[in-house]
Amino acid sequence: MTSGTLSVLLVDDHAVVREGYRRVLERHPGLRLCGEAGDAATALELFSSTAPDVVVLDLVLRGTSGIAVLGRMRALRPDACVLLFSMYEELVYVRHALQAGARGYVTKASAPEVLVDAVLRVAAGERYLSPDVREALADPVAIGAPEGRRLSPREIEILQRLAQGASVASIADELALSPKTIANAQWAIKQKLGAGNFVQLLQSATRLGLLGSGPTDA
Repeated sequence: MTSGTLSVLLVDDHAVVREGYRRVLERHPGLRLCGEAGDAATALELFSSTAPDVVVLDLVLRGTSGIAVLGRMRALRPDACVLLFSMYEELVYVRHALQAGARGYVTKASAPEVLVDAVLRVAAGERYLSPDVREALADPVAIGAPEGRRLSPREIEILQRLAQGASVASIADELALSPKTIANAQWAIKQKLGAGNFVQLLQSATRLGLLGSGPTDA
């Protein structure tokens, strides 16, 4: 931090999204954007070279996950202050983010001022959840089934798409992964959930709250 100004690194693999959030952050006089990245490699390089006060990190990047990037940032700097933000509103994602060490979680459905407030609050040492997430957490029905804790964020993402009827090939293309990787993940998901067929996978996805208005990107 310099002269009371917080430096922020913005990481999202959609240029249009980054532009919108950049404008939101730069309008606040106490925030300074020290860099932005559209992929994990660039994010980690900028994280090392700029030492930002706060990282605003998308939960899912093309070809990897924000959770994986978060883990590598914390390995480089255990006190890294990372705020995850995403189109994903399901609480199973929120749990994974916080368990991985995120200081907060903001959905992209939140008003612009929520992101600014979140950055300021996590930089001050607080944990922050956007209002819609806090509201969902107050509803015991919305918390989701405990088996979701056995799945990684990427596996949850793949399960959601499988339950929505997407093919292995289409999921691989969308996530920039190989069909073999998706097929292996599908097998691992079935093993972890004890699901022997598609109907049982669908039941697990329903219990986890993954069959609402499923996001197309994060």
